[in-house]
Amino acid sequence: METEAVRTFVRAAELGQLRHAADELGVTQQAVSKRIAALERELGVRLFTRTPKGVEPTLDGQAFLPHARSIVTAAERAVTAIRPGSRALRIDVLGLRSAQAVLLHDYWRSRPGTELDVVTLRADDPRVAVSAVRAGDLDASFRSVTDPATLPRDVRMIHAFDSPLELLVGPKHPLASARRLTPSQLRRHRIWVPGIAPLSEWADFYDQLVGAFDLRVDAAGPNFGNEVLLDILADSPDVATLVGSRDRYLWPAGHDLRRIPIVNPTLAYPLSLILPRANPHPGLRAVVDHLASLAPLPGPVWRPSWALSPGPLPTAPAM
Repeated sequence: METEAVRTFVRAAELGQLRHAADELGVTQQAVSKRIAALERELGVRLFTRTPKGVEPTLDGQAFLPHARSIVTAAERAVTAIRPGSRALRIDVLGLRSAQAVLLHDYWRSRPGTELDVVTLRADDPRVAVSAVRAGDLDASFRSVTDPATLPRDVRMIHAFDSPLELLVGPKHPLASARRLTPSQLRRHRIWVPGIAPLSEWADFYDQLVGAFDLRVDAAGPNFGNEVLLDILADSPDVATLVGSRDRYLWPAGHDLRRIPIVNPTLAYPLSLILPRANPHPGLRAVVDHLASLAPLPGPVWRPSWALSPGPLPTAPAM
């Protein structure tokens, strides 16, 4: 079924005149008549009857009209979905309460009307995100490949921002009254981080963190989600966890949880953006500029070995 023929039928039905439909579509009235006749032959029914004022849909035409509108709308959306300049910028984040999502929300609020589609891949392996960017399913992904040399040539990875870690504890924990902590003060305390998945970038991050500061980080037991983790922290005298300073966590007031910054050095989780090397979505430039405007972390900072250094942004048309 020809989409243009269906579009022509819809406009003729809505305007009631073949001439008006022709003017709007930029074709001759004869072309409109031919399209409708071809559509009637394909459907095996008459779609219009002529009246002194123009044309009116037959009963079959009236039944077909809402479906025809849906066909036209779907075709327009399909074209928009693959046209980088006219579709929403589609970015993958690790979670909708993660620092990446929080910063994207700040970016969106500062630019009302921006078309932004924030999604979350249900995958721990960053290679899945790389494949999605290569396939065009994503315009960019907040993921890090810990060995950049393994990236395919048609994608690249750039520094996005650093997320400083905080210790999250309940009121019974011995460190609960601290205003700031150093990594050495965390030694011998159990830091529970459920959900450290093999092959994930954060698995490598925590391996390097433990090795650098002799910390006790474990992921023992099943991961029942943040709500259960927060409940456990609220009642525990010895369990703590690590969270990003911009990560959004909500808990009942009675939990009385405390987020304590870690300094000297600051423990930074580096966030990267994976994006196509050629023809990236035009909207990515403004997002990268927004992330680059964030204030750098003060004081000494520890990062894992695979962290990318912030640098000058590529000039157009690379972005």
